[in-house]
Amino acid sequence: MRKKLTIIILILFVIVLALGIWVLQRNVYSREIVRLEILGPSEAELASEVEYVVRYKNNGNIRLESPVLIFEFPKNAEVINDPSGNGNGRLRKEKELADINPGEENKVSFKGRLFGKENEAITAKVWLKYRPKNLTAYYESATTFTTTIKSVPLTFEFDMPSKVDPGKEGLFRLNYFSNLNYPLSGLRIKVEYPSGFEFVQSQPKALANNEWEIPLLNKAEGGRIAITGKMSGEISETKIFRASLGIWRGEKFILLKEITRGVEIARPSIFISMKINDSPEYVANPGDYLHYEIFFKNTGDQVFENLFLVVQLEKSVFNFDTIQVSAGQVQKEASSIIWDNNIVPQLKFLPGMEEGKVEFFVKLNDELPPGPVIRTKISLSFIEEEFINKINTKLALVQKGYFNNGPFKNAGPLPPQVGQPTSYTISWQVKNAYSDVRNLKVVAVLPPQVKLTGDLAPEDARLVFDQDSREIIWEIGDLPQKSTSPEIFFQVSLIPDIAQKGSMAGLISSARAIGEDVWTGKTIESEIYSVTTDLPDDSTIMDFQSVVQ
Repeated sequence: MRKKLTIIILILFVIVLALGIWVLQRNVYSREIVRLEILGPSEAELASEVEYVVRYKNNGNIRLESPVLIFEFPKNAEVINDPSGNGNGRLRKEKELADINPGEENKVSFKGRLFGKENEAITAKVWLKYRPKNLTAYYESATTFTTTIKSVPLTFEFDMPSKVDPGKEGLFRLNYFSNLNYPLSGLRIKVEYPSGFEFVQSQPKALANNEWEIPLLNKAEGGRIAITGKMSGEISETKIFRASLGIWRGEKFILLKEITRGVEIARPSIFISMKINDSPEYVANPGDYLHYEIFFKNTGDQVFENLFLVVQLEKSVFNFDTIQVSAGQVQKEASSIIWDNNIVPQLKFLPGMEEGKVEFFVKLNDELPPGPVIRTKISLSFIEEEFINKINTKLALVQKGYFNNGPFKNAGPLPPQVGQPTSYTISWQVKNAYSDVRNLKVVAVLPPQVKLTGDLAPEDARLVFDQDSREIIWEIGDLPQKSTSPEIFFQVSLIPDIAQKGSMAGLISSARAIGEDVWTGKTIESEIYSVTTDLPDDSTIMDFQSVVQ
C-alpha cells in the first residue's frame, strides 16, 4: 500500500513539473522581441533644428505593460519647447506610455538644436523600460543614434602678421562673423598667449586680458577684437597663439571653433619716421600750423603689398577743421586720416629698400590741456608707432598805460606839450598757461624822450634800466603753470620834442616776456604792442588829449 502511494506521489510530481516547465516556456521573454530605434539626421549644421523620432514596436505575442520611454539628447543640445523656457533644461526626458499590445508600433519625437565644433560626433540615447504581462520583472531595451556636426558657419580667424619685431608693440586681431540662421547669445572668446607675450591693452576691453564677452550675434553680423601687445623671444623663434570661440549653455561652456596661428620673431623690416615742420623733434607752440611728413621704408627683403596707413590725432590738441590733405581721407569722428593702397603707390607695392611718404597740414588749438603734447599714432597695416612732440606753454603778456589810473599821481599837461614833462603809469603782468616757466623776464625799450621817474609798485619788484641801450627789464623769476604774476607799475616821464608835435608820442616800445619752459626745455616768449599817448586802457583820456601840442 505504501509503495503504491509513493508511486502515485511521484507521478503527480512529474505532472506538476511538466506543467511548470510548459508554463515557464510560455512566459520566457526575449528583449530582442522589442524593436527600438532612433531616426534622425546623420549630419547637421550648428544650431539647426533637429528632430529625433523614436520608433518602438512589440514584435512578440505578450502585452508590454507600464512602459516608460527615456530619451537623452546629445550633450550640448538645446531643447526646443523646453518647459524651462530657455532650452537649457534637463537633456533627459521621460515619458510614460500606454501598454504596448503584440504587434503594436508607435513613435515619439523630440526636437532640439545641436551645438559643438565642426566634425564633432554627438550621440542621442533612448531606453524603453517595460514589464511583460504575467511577469513581475522589468526589462529594458536601449539604442543610440549619432549625428555629426558637419557645418559650423562661423568665421573665426586671426588677422596678424606672420612675423613680428621683438619688443615692439604690435596689433593682433581676431575677426568673427556669423552666417548662421540662428542668433547666438552667451558667446565668449578666449585666447591662449604664447610665452614671451606681454598684453598691453585690447579693444574692446577684456575680462581678464585673454577673455571677451561677445554680444548677441545675428546672421551676417560680426566683430573684431584688437589686442595690443609686445612679443619677446629669439630671432626666428615661432610663437603659437590659440583662440577658442564658444557659447555658454547653463553652467557649461561649449566649444564651437578653435584656431591656432604661429608668428615668427623677426628683425624689424619697416621703418616709420616723421617730421613736423622739417624737424623730427619739433617743439610746437599753441596755435602753430603744422606740416606733417610721414615716411615709411622697407628695410628688409620681404615685399609688402596692399598696405594701408592710418594717422590718429588727439581732438583736444588739433583743430580738425583746418586739416589739408590731398591723398588721404579725413575721418573726424575717429580723429584720424587714412591712406589706402589705391591712392598711394608705395602702399600697393613696397619692395625692399623702397620708401614712401604721405603728408598733411593741420593747426594746433590755441587753448590746450596742461602739460600738452602732440601724440601722433601711425599704423601701417600691422605696424604701429607713436611719436610724441612736446608743446610749449603759452605766455600772455599784458602791457597797459594810464594817466588817471594806477597807484601814482601823474602830472603835466594834457595833451602833452613840446618841451614840457608829462608823467604816465605803465603796468606789466604775465599769465602762464600749461607748464612751469623759469627765469622769466619782461623786456622793453624806452624812447629817447622818455625816462623813469623812480616810482615803482611794488617797491621790491626787480626792475632794472640800462641807460646805454635804454632797455628796461623786469626779472620775475619762476612762474608756475596756470598762474599769473604780480602786476607791476612804474612811472615814466615824457618830454616831447618838436618832431613829435601833431602826433601821438610813444611811451614804451612793444614788450616781450621771455622765459624757459621747464616741460620742453625751450626758450619761449610773448610779445605785446607798444604804448603811446593815446592810452587805450585809460577810459578817461579823450582823443585830443593824446596828440602832442
